[in-house]
Amino acid sequence: MRPNPAAAPLIPANAENRYEVTRSDLPLSCPMPGMYLWNSHPKVYLPIEDEGGTSKCSYCGANYVLKD
Repeated sequence: MRPNPAAAPLIPANAENRYEVTRSDLPLSCPMPGMYLWNSHPKVYLPIEDEGGTSKCSYCGANYVLKD
């Protein structure tokens, strides 16, 4: 079960350039649910499993790595 993003402290979208994600974060989207959406970009889904465990957001350049 996913944690409630509204109850967790949010991080600014695009605050880092590399994010490690797990299968529990799938389907992967950028910005992720635990990020502020203000002043960011449209939500896009990234096919990390189809891309060998890594994916890059075409809007902000954030790199995602699947850890498990």
